[in-house]
Amino acid sequence: MNKARKKFIFYAELAIFVLLTVLLSVINVINFSMVSDDADHLTEMISNNHGAMKKTKKNNNGEMKFGDNGRFGPMGPDAPDVSSSIRYFTYAFDKDGNAQKIEYMISAFSEEEAESWARSLLNSSTGWTRGTYRFRVYEDNGRTLVTVIDQSRELLPSYRTLIISSIGEAVVLVISLLFLIMIGKKLFKPVEEADRKQKQFIAKLESQFKMPLTVINANTEILEKEKGSDEITKSINRQVRKMTGLVKELREISVFEESDISISKTNISDIFNAVIDINHKKFDEKGVELNHDIQPDVIFRGDEEGIRKVISELISNSVKFALSKATFSLKKQNERIKIVQMNDTDLPNGSYDQIFDRFTRLDNASDKDGAGLGLSYVKDIVKAHNGRVSAKVNNGIFTITIDL
Repeated sequence: MNKARKKFIFYAELAIFVLLTVLLSVINVINFSMVSDDADHLTEMISNNHGAMKKTKKNNNGEMKFGDNGRFGPMGPDAPDVSSSIRYFTYAFDKDGNAQKIEYMISAFSEEEAESWARSLLNSSTGWTRGTYRFRVYEDNGRTLVTVIDQSRELLPSYRTLIISSIGEAVVLVISLLFLIMIGKKLFKPVEEADRKQKQFIAKLESQFKMPLTVINANTEILEKEKGSDEITKSINRQVRKMTGLVKELREISVFEESDISISKTNISDIFNAVIDINHKKFDEKGVELNHDIQPDVIFRGDEEGIRKVISELISNSVKFALSKATFSLKKQNERIKIVQMNDTDLPNGSYDQIFDRFTRLDNASDKDGAGLGLSYVKDIVKAHNGRVSAKVNNGIFTITIDL
């Protein structure tokens, strides 16, 4: 359950991060877009005045007036003091490429640098240049004019907002992480308590079932010795084996869930070959042809016992359900390990991923031992290793594929 709490914290933190990132990104994009719009508005005003800014003048009351009433009133690019504070230059170029200075109101560059800069922008239209400069290229009286304005002062608040929002997001993420850790313990406490009681129940169930199953098995053996084996004793033995296997599988799942996996370098090829050798006789007894293609020395960082259990369950599943042929393969491609189990079946075509759910048994499992826990155990182990598992039937071939 500790893993479940960690997953809750991780996904909650991820959700907060995504929401904050989207929100702050939208705010900053709008902020920078507004600066761009203001700059374009200024260059448009300059272009409408043949490359120069209209001069500030006084009205009849002696008040300063700049052009017409602007879209922002006394603020923004239409403010009365813009004409005296804007930093820009405009150069005109005739068809022969000769340059003429129209306006030069900037001190960061010499007139020669400004002319060369404007010439380099002739094949453009409108955009940003050198990071903080907005430019516009337009036609006026048969000449091509290039206006470049310095927006570094206007961009400064936007950059400050970007920095502050980034720092704010980091602070919020740290605070939210601490908060989630704190409430996670309280939130999962009743769930963890229920899980603990469930594990205690499973452990108690195992111990309580062992004794009567042992007695039933012993008494059945006595009956078989005294009166010989018959259908009744065979049925009792089958049910005893089934109950014993069920209790064992429940206990194994409980143990796996309550402990973290142990990571080490594991030679899956050696494990696969060893498990196949152990079970080879079972396939022969059932008359099932066994084939395998195991790539040698496939190394994987993971839990050795867990991987061994996965392979054992796959082979056990094939022993139970293969009709006449079973094939296993192990390959490593592009840093991914693929394990495939294939056997013939009488199931119809389709996806059978539901077999990895606990206590799920397909139609062809009615007369087989087991409780539908083995493959769910496989799925748990594969997921713990960040892998994927799937099952399908195609043209009479049942296939389980594991990607690690």
